[in-house]
Amino acid sequence: MDKSATFHDLKGASVYVTGGGSGIGAAITEGFLAQGAKVAFIGRSDASKFVAEMEMKHGHAPLFLQGDITDTAHLKKTMQQAEKAHGPITVQVNNAANDDRHALDKVTEDYWDWMQAINLKSYFFACQEAARQMQKAGHGSIINFSSISYIMGGAGYTAYTTANAGITGMSRSLARELGPDKIRVNALAPGWVLTQKQLDKWADPDALAAHLDRQCLKDHLAPQDIVDAVLFLASNTSRMMTGQCMVVDGGVVVTG
Repeated sequence: MDKSATFHDLKGASVYVTGGGSGIGAAITEGFLAQGAKVAFIGRSDASKFVAEMEMKHGHAPLFLQGDITDTAHLKKTMQQAEKAHGPITVQVNNAANDDRHALDKVTEDYWDWMQAINLKSYFFACQEAARQMQKAGHGSIINFSSISYIMGGAGYTAYTTANAGITGMSRSLARELGPDKIRVNALAPGWVLTQKQLDKWADPDALAAHLDRQCLKDHLAPQDIVDAVLFLASNTSRMMTGQCMVVDGGVVVTG
């Protein structure tokens, strides 16, 4: 991983990442480690190999706390474990999500609730616990991953786009509520980032060409593009930025 910039205030920061052991989340974990931050992350699958690789590469290991983010009590427990290990969390990155595709007539009530539990409910309760710890620390930055999919009106995954629209609204309300405590809350909406999952499932040549045609910049997004944006939002470099939805998509959608 290349380090595009050094954010000196992130050295020693207590960082918690949901889904931080794979895909974009793993790149985010490594990005913070490269800045000298103390990182804890939750993930469903065993990430021991990733943790060992990070320790060998950066000289210090992230704290892996295995679990399911839809189990609210367990999610909060792991965040409290991170607090005990690294001090109160001052950077919370809610990255874990599931963009499973589905047709309108195939969605059941249980499936809908499951998708909202992963993609929206877990975000709210992670913010709730992060806010408690950040109030103790006297400051903090919460970064909630949204997506340009809802801004585009993407079809074929309505439960997911609904949750992402909710994440943006939630971030704006929490920014207003938590601002007096010097806690910033922003949403980050990536475009189509070519992780291995995307390449395996949906990134066929025709789809890639069509999406690139929509972008102003004619390069595909890589995880590093998102990592750099997350580090900026976490750092005091963006200290007066809150309640925003920051888009990193190569110029597919416009905001403002």
